Order: sequence, then C-alpha cells, then structure tokens
Amino acid sequence: MSDTFKALVLEAADKAPSIQIKELNTTDLPEGEVLVRVSHSGLNYKDGMVLKGLGRLVRHYPHVPGIDFAGTVEASSDPRYKPGDAVVLTGWRVGEAHWGGYAQKARVKADWLVPLPEGLTARQAMAVGTAGFTAMLAVQALEDHRLSPEDGEVLVTGASGGVGSVAVSLLGRLGYSVAAVTGRPDNADYLKSLGATTIVPREALAGAPDKPLLSERWAGCVDAVGGDMLAHVLAEMRYGSSVAACGLAGGPGLNTTVLPFLLRGVKLLGIDSVMCDHDTRVLAWERLTGLLDASRLDAMTTEIRLEDLPDYADRILMGQVRGRAVVVMD
Repeated sequence: MSDTFKALVLEAADKAPSIQIKELNTTDLPEGEVLVRVSHSGLNYKDGMVLKGLGRLVRHYPHVPGIDFAGTVEASSDPRYKPGDAVVLTGWRVGEAHWGGYAQKARVKADWLVPLPEGLTARQAMAVGTAGFTAMLAVQALEDHRLSPEDGEVLVTGASGGVGSVAVSLLGRLGYSVAAVTGRPDNADYLKSLGATTIVPREALAGAPDKPLLSERWAGCVDAVGGDMLAHVLAEMRYGSSVAACGLAGGPGLNTTVLPFLLRGVKLLGIDSVMCDHDTRVLAWERLTGLLDASRLDAMTTEIRLEDLPDYADRILMGQVRGRAVVVMD
C-alpha cells in the first residue's frame, strides 16, 4: 500500500486559516496505535467553525480537520484491532487537538475507536456521525430520566440541522410525539418525513422569555441550539421534565433563573460526545443501528468531496445545510 495520501490541510493565517488539499505521507501523521484508511467523514457545525478559524478550536498548525470518520484499519500495534477491521471514531477532540478525518488516512489511539456495528456501512455511520451519535446520547439521557412516549410532546430545537434531524428521527421511531423547531418553513415536509408531528416556527421561541415561568408545554427536550432559545424552552418545560442540551449555536450564555429548576424540578442534562466513555459509545452505536431507518437516513444525507468543504462550511455556519453531509474520501 502507498504511504502517500490526500488530505485537506489548514495553514495558519492572520484572520482565517488557509485551506489547501495536499498530498501527505504517513510519516506526517501524529502518533497513535492504529492507522486507518478513511473512507468517509462527516460535516458538523464544529467542523465549519474549524475550517473558518472561529472559536479558537485549533491552536496548532498545520492541521487536518474533521471531527469524525469511518474506515478500515490498515495497521495496528493494538491487539484489539487488526488490518481489515471496520471502525468508527467520534470525539476525543479529533479534528481539533489531533488531526482528524478530512484525509484518506488517520492515525489515532486505539481507545478512541469503536468497531463499526454489524449491519451499518461506513457511509451510513458518517451520515449518523458525531451529530447523530450526540442525538442518541441525548435521547438516552432523557429516557434515563424516565421520559416515555406517554408523557407528552418532546421538543427538538435546531431540528433542521444534523443533531436535530437525527433526534427527530430517533424519537419518532421510539413512538414519541415530536415538535420540531425550525427557522425554515420549507423544511416542514422534510421534518414530518423524519417523524415530526408538529412544526414550531423558530420565532415562537426566539429571545429570552419575559417571565421566568411560562405555561407548561414540553415533556422533554433535545436542545441543539442553546442561548436564549434554551432559556425560553426551560420556562415552558413541564414539572419533573428534562432538557438534554448539546448545542451552542445560540451562544454559551443562559439568561434564565433558578425557578424552572426549583419550582418545576426541571433537569438540565449536559451532553458531551467528546469525552464519552468507551462502553457508552459502544452501547449508543448499537442502539443507533437498531433504530435507524435506511430510507430516512438517505433522505437526510448529501455526499460531498474534499473540494466542496469550504463552500459547505459557509453554508453550515449560516444554517443553510439540511440534514447530514458526508465527505467521501475516494
């Protein structure tokens, strides 16, 4: 096998990093026990930020971004993985502190990998990707806190995005009534095809609430936005309900009071897909595989190539990308 491969490389610049597609050698890769031949990667909101140099997520250049990938083991010094094994990686700050998936090869620590679940292709795994994996963690967290389909309507914010789209689909497959929040009315039919029963205009939840508590509406929530929208949602949660929060698109600030937590017993569950332990990862991927609807997954997936990434990074940061984009490395 050739030691050279194609990669999208960021070089440091004054304002935003420059983007070049280069040919590298495996000797250029960082240390790790497993060398993977990458076939697919995902495009997430955080990838868009990295590609545009936002948020200081990358401190060292040159850098290969891409916060998740799927592929085949090419070489391994760890007995758990052998050449030819199909694997998936999400989290562990790959694509930020460690070179990531926007390359035909990646070298990583064995502990970061998960075997590709049986019945799932690499393309499907990246159609799910970090976004879908995060959505599964959020749904699991809500159910761990006793949410069930009989409790009432579950809200999903940022429903047109990667995390939101998969959360809507997963909740629908599990029998929940799902209210999907979107700022794009033209996405209503798409979201209903994924499993949404109600479409909520983003404007209905825009801005911090004028009162700390509003009428109780939601039995649970997967929040992929944060900021003032999260504050608004907290004021409308039912007594004893939970919000699984995993997004910062609306900002890290939270303009709320303790009243939703004290007077209604609302629980705010932080979802971190980066440092999630290995056993939880395996269980989440196995459950995802059992819940996935291939036709719905295809409906929310667009294939792109490395050359398309700069344009798609702009679009994802402006909220113009619907569903999931999978980067093909061939």
